[in-house]
Amino acid sequence: MQQLTQNFEKSVHYVKNTDGGKKLSNQLKLKMYALYKQATQGDVSGKKPGMMEMVALAKYMAWEKLQGMSTEAAMAEYVAEVSTLTD
Repeated sequence: MQQLTQNFEKSVHYVKNTDGGKKLSNQLKLKMYALYKQATQGDVSGKKPGMMEMVALAKYMAWEKLQGMSTEAAMAEYVAEVSTLTD
């Protein structure tokens, strides 16, 4: 678990702080956001945004789709996605 956590933190740093991370498609950014939230906060929480809040609603719904996924599984998938970007 410790190795996975370290790899996850490195991957998050890559996405947030490199040009490669900044050039992600909107669809992939949404997926990475949802995986990050699931890995760090667990299942979706809070009130679902209204239809007029399109970006917030899209983020909420992407995170909601991962409900029930374990922290470890979300971290592993996040790391796997980033590894495809850096190859």
